Amino acid sequence: MKWCTVSAFSEKVLIVCTSKKTLIGKTVLVTGGTAGIGLRAATDFASRGARVIIACPFKDEGTNAQQLIEAQTGNIKVIFKLLDLSSLQSVRDFAADILRTEDRLDILVNNAGVGTVGDFVTADGMNFIMQVNFYGHFLLTLLLLPFLKKTGTPGEPSRIANLSSLAHRFATSDVAKYNRTDYHWHSFFTYSDSKFSFVLFARELSKRLNDSNVIVNCVDPGLVSTRIYDSFNFVLGRTTSFLLKLFFKNSWEGAQTTLHVTLDKEAGNVSGDFFSNCQLSRARSLAYDDKKAEELWKKSVELVKISDEELKQIFN
Repeated sequence: MKWCTVSAFSEKVLIVCTSKKTLIGKTVLVTGGTAGIGLRAATDFASRGARVIIACPFKDEGTNAQQLIEAQTGNIKVIFKLLDLSSLQSVRDFAADILRTEDRLDILVNNAGVGTVGDFVTADGMNFIMQVNFYGHFLLTLLLLPFLKKTGTPGEPSRIANLSSLAHRFATSDVAKYNRTDYHWHSFFTYSDSKFSFVLFARELSKRLNDSNVIVNCVDPGLVSTRIYDSFNFVLGRTTSFLLKLFFKNSWEGAQTTLHVTLDKEAGNVSGDFFSNCQLSRARSLAYDDKKAEELWKKSVELVKISDEELKQIFN
């Protein structure tokens, strides 16, 4: 289905996910599944019969989202769990809880993120934006990887969707400096680095997964009006949100490519790729630099403190 609106100021083209796939008996985990694109995607998964786990660091937001999804879909298999991606210990505790309480994991959507909230350091000594948007997801994905490998089959692999952004095109090339808080003159570029990191991560992880019944791809949801723009200063944030609502995608429209990547049959035949508007697309050229991807991998492993022995257990 293709839907277009054209005006003197914008052209909006939306390709809607047309998959009719049911998810009865499947389990889906959506970080940031309590608001914006994540909430829309989680609601769709629940409407297909999946057991849906939504995660965020705010209890009230999570409880409200759980109740909203249940009310809209009639699916009572919606679970909210606390997850603070700015804390490595929280990520480890969350992953351990998932491995202990669930019996499968079919889809992981790395969706949670913050905008240009400022470059400050977390208790783990990392740049806050980078840790929430990327490093926390990097650790979470690796910790859950054995579960995803166990669930996936040759005919129906488990799927990982990383939420990137058009902003990845503005990222800088020195991935070794991404964790610094004095690297950029504006935190927008830190945000861009975090979204570019997801693209490099998907390519490198795909190579390391080989034939393990797990695929990973990146999603560019397009320009979407969500609360992430509230992190801008008041005037700029309100202006940006107004313009996006007027001319670009809402959260439901922005969730369509995530749904396509996690549900569509043909999308399940590729890994390490980049999707936009529900179709295979092309990231910036630097995303296909294998040396950059490997460099980011090594730096990320170091920052999230995964040992060589732990990595061996994850991949073997």
